[in-house]
Amino acid sequence: MKRKVFYGKILAILLVLAVVAGTGACGRSGVTSQNEQRKDAESIKQENQAAGSAVNTGEIAANKEQAGVKTKYPLTITTYDGTGNEVTTTYSKAPDKVLAVYQGCIETMLALGLEDHLAATAGLDNEVPDTMKAAFSKIKYLDEFTPSRETATMLEPDMIFSWGSLFSEKNLGNVNDWIKKGTNTYINTNTRPNQDGKKYNRTLENEYTDILNIGKIFDVQDKAQKIVDDIQSVIDKTTAATTNMSEKPTALILESYDKTFTNYGAATLGGDMLTKLGGKLANPDGKEMGKEDIIALNPDVIFVVYMPYSGDDPVKVRQEKLDEILKDKAYASLDAVKNDKVVPIMLSEMYASATRTQDGILTIAKGLYPELNLDK
Repeated sequence: MKRKVFYGKILAILLVLAVVAGTGACGRSGVTSQNEQRKDAESIKQENQAAGSAVNTGEIAANKEQAGVKTKYPLTITTYDGTGNEVTTTYSKAPDKVLAVYQGCIETMLALGLEDHLAATAGLDNEVPDTMKAAFSKIKYLDEFTPSRETATMLEPDMIFSWGSLFSEKNLGNVNDWIKKGTNTYINTNTRPNQDGKKYNRTLENEYTDILNIGKIFDVQDKAQKIVDDIQSVIDKTTAATTNMSEKPTALILESYDKTFTNYGAATLGGDMLTKLGGKLANPDGKEMGKEDIIALNPDVIFVVYMPYSGDDPVKVRQEKLDEILKDKAYASLDAVKNDKVVPIMLSEMYASATRTQDGILTIAKGLYPELNLDK
């Protein structure tokens, strides 16, 4: 699949415009400049293999039986179509043949021990965590990064789990057409397309909702609740430790693009994470920012968004993005630069982040409050 990252390039224009409008995007917002060629599907499968006995191959699949709340079928779940309208889907049982597309959707299924329910996957930008590689090695990974409707139809799925941007005529097709054919769909809530001038905030609560809904659909509610509780525990621990702090730090979350910066404001998931942790957004409106804007705001902390795609050197990509702030003499007077508070954060940890949400929360919490020991 040697080709330019059409995923980044096609979605880039739409998504950046959405973030600039202060809304977040239907697909990923902001665009990294390193449009490297992706590795082909075979290479991606190889790099996601478990490394011998170093990975506990039973960890993900353990404790299949639930001791807590059980799902009662038929189960009705509310999700969205490709234009942002609410739709309801009904499950008579847990789906057996799921097509999961994009990082968070795949990793949610694996984190919940549902690899046996996956008919196929596609759309990995990064390697799955080591603890998931043994499970991932059991499932089919498609050659198409974004599967076509024809490819999806041949798989005969009973559920498709993806982002709102994929349910278009050019890609997976119409949500309602799939439902009429007996294939349920589930869209990551933070990728719900804006519609008719209405813009939807991308929130931490939406990520919780998705994880819990997938837990209900597959009758693994205890596992889903545990993931959500673990994320929330970081927030609770951080806010408890900073309750008596007289002045909370100000921060910007920035992604460089074409000599300007996409600013993740209050309506984005990254912005919501930061404010839930007690930080203050130096510019909550989410507008695109230039050099003079950043200097004028002089935030205590700058989070620099980076995204290494499959085939990229993540260390190199991260440093290149950091250097756009650190090596520009115009920023040398900023408090964040002088106090070593320019902090990298990966896009997949703060946009439609699913089970990576805890990583994003930890990154932001440590960046805001480096004096706290949040690893205990």
